[in-house]
Amino acid sequence: MRFDFNFEGRRFRPSMLQTPTETNLRRARQRLAIIKERIAAGTFSFADEFPDFRDLKGVPGAGSSRTCGQVFDAFLTHCESRMVKDDMAPITVATYRRVLNNFWRAKIGSTPFLAVRYSTLVKIADEASWCKKTYNNTISVLRRAFEFGHRDHPERHDPTVGLKSARIRKRDRPVIDPFSVQDAEALITAIRRDWGEAQGNYDEFRFFTGLRPSEQVALVVSDFDPKHGTLAINKACVRGIDKGSTKTGEDRLIRLCPRALLVLMRQLALRDAFVRTGKIAHDHLFFKETGEPIRNLQYAHSRWRRTLARSPSIRYRKPYCARHSSVSWNLMIGQSALWVARQHGHRIATMLRVYAAWTEGAIDADLGAIKRAMSAAPGDAGQVAAAPASTATRARAPTVTQAPSGRPKRDRLPHHDLALDLPPESGHKLQLPENWYKILAGERDSNRYLWL
Repeated sequence: MRFDFNFEGRRFRPSMLQTPTETNLRRARQRLAIIKERIAAGTFSFADEFPDFRDLKGVPGAGSSRTCGQVFDAFLTHCESRMVKDDMAPITVATYRRVLNNFWRAKIGSTPFLAVRYSTLVKIADEASWCKKTYNNTISVLRRAFEFGHRDHPERHDPTVGLKSARIRKRDRPVIDPFSVQDAEALITAIRRDWGEAQGNYDEFRFFTGLRPSEQVALVVSDFDPKHGTLAINKACVRGIDKGSTKTGEDRLIRLCPRALLVLMRQLALRDAFVRTGKIAHDHLFFKETGEPIRNLQYAHSRWRRTLARSPSIRYRKPYCARHSSVSWNLMIGQSALWVARQHGHRIATMLRVYAAWTEGAIDADLGAIKRAMSAAPGDAGQVAAAPASTATRARAPTVTQAPSGRPKRDRLPHHDLALDLPPESGHKLQLPENWYKILAGERDSNRYLWL
C-alpha cells in the first residue's frame, strides 16, 4: 500500500509494507487523513511518521525527527502556561523541570522521540540507585512528558505506559518516633543555647503546634489572631517556592496552646526589635538571626542535626518528629482524636492507624509533664526538662530489632480502647479501615465495639 500526499510543495508517495486487506486499507485511509490534518496545522514530522523512507534526506527541513529533548521543552512550556493560569502549582513545574533536565535529558534527550523503546527506559530506570519513592516520582514525570508528546501520535504506542510504579508497603513508610517531653525540652534548651533566640523560638514552636516545616516557614504576621489565639494555616513554602495551599490542599485554623502562644509572643517581640534596627523588611513570622526569612528547610535541619550530635543523651530523630511529638502528646493527655486530626491537618483514620499506639501505657507522671510543658511559662520550661522521664515514657521510645525477614521491626505496646469525642449535633460520619478492631483492640475477640 502506498500513501499519496503533498508536503512542502512536493508530492510524496511513501509505502507501507502491509497486505492491502479491507481492514488495513480502512486504517491507512484514517492515517492519511490524520497526516493531511497535521500538514495543514504545521505539526507534521515526516521523519517521525516514515522513519524508513528511502529519500528521507531529500525531504525539506520540516522532515527532521523530533527528539525527546524537544518534547521535554514543549511539555515544560505547556506546564508553565498552566502555572500562569493558576492551574498548576509552581513547585510542581519546578519538580518536572528538575527531573527532566537533571536525569532524563542526559539519558535520552538526543534520541528521536518515536524511536524510544520500552526496554531502553526500563534499563535506564533499573540502573539508577533510587529508593522506591524517588523511583516512582521520576517515572511519573517521564510518563507525563511522553503522554504529552504522544498526543500528536495517538496511533503510536507510548512506551512509558508499561513502566510500573514500585509498590510502597507499610514497612517502607517512616516509623512514627516522637520525643518524650523531657527530651524535647532538653533539645529546645540546647538549640537556643547553640543558635540563639530566633532559631530557638522556631524549633520550640514546632514542638507545641505540630506544623509541617513547609507550613511554618510560610507563616506571616497576618496569619496570627491575637484576640482568639489562633493561627491560619493556608499556604506552604517548598524548595524556596511559595505555594498557595497546604500539602493536603485544605486550609485550617489551629488553636494555640498557652506554651505556643508564649513562644509566638517572644518571637513577635524579637521581630519588632529587628524591624526597629532595619534588619527586617518582610512580613514573615520566623526568620534567621540576620533577619532574612527562612526559605530553605535545610537551614534549620542542619542546625538541628549539629545540636543533636552534641547531645549524646538524646537519640537522633529528624525534625519532622517534632510534629509526631505534638500529635502524640495531644492524644496522650486526652484530646479528642477528631480535634487533633483537624488541628494537625490529618485524616481521622491516620489518627487511629498511626498514632493510637502512643496513647497507651501513659502514667500520671507522663501526662502531668506534658500538660505542664504545654502550659508552662518560659521560666517553667526548665522544671519540665529537669524532671526525669518515667519508666513508661522510656518504654514508649521505639526499639529497633531485626526481624527474621531482615527488615527492622519496632516493638509496640498493645492497643486498647480509644474514645472519640464528637459533637452530638455534628452528624459526622467516621470512616474506619477494615481492620479497625485490630488497631483498637489488638486481637480478635467478641467485643469489637467502637463507642462514639
